[in-house]
Amino acid sequence: MAAYIIGFIIVVIVMITIGLILRKRIYDRVDKLEAWKMDIMNRNVSAELQRIKTLRLSGETQEKFESWKSTWDRILTRDLPDIEEFLFDAEEAADRFRMPSAKKNLAQVEATLNSSEQTIKDMFAELEELLDSEKQSRKELDTVIPQIKELRHLLLEGSHLFDKAVKRFEQEIQAQQEELDLFYQESDEGNYYEARKIVDRVKEAIKDLAIRMEAFPVIYKKVKKELPDKINELRNGIIEMKTAGFHINDQDFLRELDNFNEQVTGYVAKLEREDDQSIYEFVEIVEERIQEVYNVLEREAKAKAYVEKHIDRLADQLLAEVKEFQKTDAEVTELQKTYYLEGSDLELYDNLKKWIHQLERHSEDIISNLEEGKQTYVGLKDQLESSFQDIEKLQESHHEFKDQVRTIRKDELVAKEQIQVLQQQLQETNRQLKKSNLPGVPSFVWNQLDEATVNSGKVNEKLNEQPLDMGQVNHALEQATSSVEALLAQTEQMIEQAYLVERVIQYGNRYRSQYPVLAGKLLEAEKLFRDYHYEQALELAAETLEEVEPGALSKLELRIKVPS
Repeated sequence: MAAYIIGFIIVVIVMITIGLILRKRIYDRVDKLEAWKMDIMNRNVSAELQRIKTLRLSGETQEKFESWKSTWDRILTRDLPDIEEFLFDAEEAADRFRMPSAKKNLAQVEATLNSSEQTIKDMFAELEELLDSEKQSRKELDTVIPQIKELRHLLLEGSHLFDKAVKRFEQEIQAQQEELDLFYQESDEGNYYEARKIVDRVKEAIKDLAIRMEAFPVIYKKVKKELPDKINELRNGIIEMKTAGFHINDQDFLRELDNFNEQVTGYVAKLEREDDQSIYEFVEIVEERIQEVYNVLEREAKAKAYVEKHIDRLADQLLAEVKEFQKTDAEVTELQKTYYLEGSDLELYDNLKKWIHQLERHSEDIISNLEEGKQTYVGLKDQLESSFQDIEKLQESHHEFKDQVRTIRKDELVAKEQIQVLQQQLQETNRQLKKSNLPGVPSFVWNQLDEATVNSGKVNEKLNEQPLDMGQVNHALEQATSSVEALLAQTEQMIEQAYLVERVIQYGNRYRSQYPVLAGKLLEAEKLFRDYHYEQALELAAETLEEVEPGALSKLELRIKVPS
């Protein structure tokens, strides 16, 4: 029980202590807010506001001053005195330990003081702005007035540069002068904010006007004099070139230039009335177009010089090629009596003939267009260059065709040389077979010899035909070559086999007495040899010898040299 009582007493003591601490904090805060209030009340706001009296107290300046004075009086006579009641209520609530109520009153006091501080700050800021506005306006006015005088002087001294536009620029300068008069009026009436706006407008307007007046003489001169001069100069040049015989589309050019002149006249009148930024784009377009036309005329002049210089060369080259082809034509006609020309050769020949006729017609068209003036020199130059290229290609194709024609004769000589070689090989093979010490020659070898001889004869027959068809000659030559080569290979193999059989049998005779079976097989091999079966005889003799002496055949092949 005692413990509960002691605990209760401790809790009460703690609560009282906390309450005293919180009340002390309230008192301290009341003191701070009271000091803040006194600081505001003691500020020399009225003296600060008196600075506005350096300005003319009328109009909006008077209104501002009255408004600020009224606001400051309200703060002193109503807002700050009302704070005393809230502070008293806060202290009374703290005495009774009603902390939430005390804090609420103090919050209201703090809000009122903050509002008063902000109001005073805003008044001072507006005051500074008003004072600065008047000061800055006077300062900028010192810059604007000389600029206006300078623009008037520029217009007076350079009136010849502005011509009829002098009037509109004078009106613009006068309009800004009237704006300055309005500035003085507003300043006299105390409307410094409005006066500042006027100065800013005049400043920007003068800046823009100075830029436009500086640019005007250049663009005006270009449109009124330089551009018309360029157009007329180009116009005269076109007429002169047409008179000099140039094939140019002068009417279209002249209509385009006349249209430019009309637009230039319109822009000159418009510039004298008002500024127009589109004129810069127009000038750029006209100047670019003038340069384009000059480029066309320059190309036409160069093309005329080229055509006059090379037109005769075209006729000379074409005539020379025609004469050269006539020689080829005669050569082909003579060649067809002796040789058969392939379809591809004749097709190339016909194409060359058509090509020459086409170039002749093209050359006639160029000359006709030149004489009748139906085409520009640029177009004629392109046609000339194309014709020269075609003649060059024609010459190359013509040269290739002549090489092919010469190849036909070369092929004939080569074929004759090759058939002579084949026939010599046949004769040598026939001599070799008859001269050999063989028991005989197999019938299939004689058949191969006969076949090769017949094929060689066919080649000679084709070579003697009129007209000569080298395609058939080459085909017959391929067959003859193939059959002769097969005969030579077969003959060489047969002689080699027969010689080896004899040597193997001779070598195997040393084993006849020892091996009866070997002796019998060797006798069989000898019989095959005498019956012209040399390959079978070699196989049997070699197989028999290898059974008795392995590797004997390899030794013999290394030692034996077959006679040619």
